[in-house]
Amino acid sequence: MSGTAYGTVVLHSRPEAAAGGPLAAVRDGDLIELNVPQRLLRLHVSAEELAARLAKCKAPTAPLESGYWRLHVDHVSQADEGCDLDFLVGPRGAFVPRNNH
Repeated sequence: MSGTAYGTVVLHSRPEAAAGGPLAAVRDGDLIELNVPQRLLRLHVSAEELAARLAKCKAPTAPLESGYWRLHVDHVSQADEGCDLDFLVGPRGAFVPRNNH
């Protein structure tokens, strides 16, 4: 990721919004709190508003139905799970720390 080596960067390599996660509910103008020492990323929207927004979200269809793109969509885990291929989790025999990515 060229250009991400300086300062604090929030980067997701797996778009959890497409899976119906909270990022799908973020709207222009929303207040988002980032507290690195506390490992906190918070969207300042009420639980009711968040639920209403998520209820209106529809998952997009994958642009390609085969190849590496489809493999990524179907098998790469979310950022909080390490962005790893699901079929490699466990069989490696070695612990992969959460923060090594």
